[in-house]
Amino acid sequence: GKEIAEKMLADNGIFDVQVISVAGQLTDHYNPKNKTVNLSEAVYSQRNAAAAAVAAHECGHAVQHAKAYGMLQMRSALVPVVSVTSGLSQWLVIGGLILGAAAGSGMGFYVAVAGLVFMALATLFSFVTLPVEYDASNRALAWLKNRHMLSPEEYNGAEDALKWAARTYLVAAIGALASLLYWALQVLGNRN
Repeated sequence: GKEIAEKMLADNGIFDVQVISVAGQLTDHYNPKNKTVNLSEAVYSQRNAAAAAVAAHECGHAVQHAKAYGMLQMRSALVPVVSVTSGLSQWLVIGGLILGAAAGSGMGFYVAVAGLVFMALATLFSFVTLPVEYDASNRALAWLKNRHMLSPEEYNGAEDALKWAARTYLVAAIGALASLLYWALQVLGNRN
């Protein structure tokens, strides 16, 4: 994994990103703040198609960052906002509904709507993440194929693994939208 990552970065003219090993499983990620490709110990040290695919995918994010890929910039801008608002959203919605029911005041409605706005930001983040992840996988697969880093069988396995991984983000986005719609119906459907 480490060798693949370093080679992909070099092939893309990226020499200011460090490839490091991090503890844990499924901890692989690119950190644009400190310009590191963080690979789990297994991915970092293994020499197989799965490790190559994961390492190349994370380097795909580094390439996005180097090329100022718009959706990555939007996603990065949303991170600090969503990290604060996502934890509060359901509490505000539920608290607003309880306040509205118990006190019978309009204040509960506005608290719940604030929660819906926070939830909508988290949902937007989920949908902005989709093209970022698909693009990183596409960059990784194109590089692996063009540089003949894997055999045809290994490439097919890497392609399947990255496509299924990207689909988990799709499921998360659909889940976030479903949750937003459910709570919106609870809040807005209770208006007289």
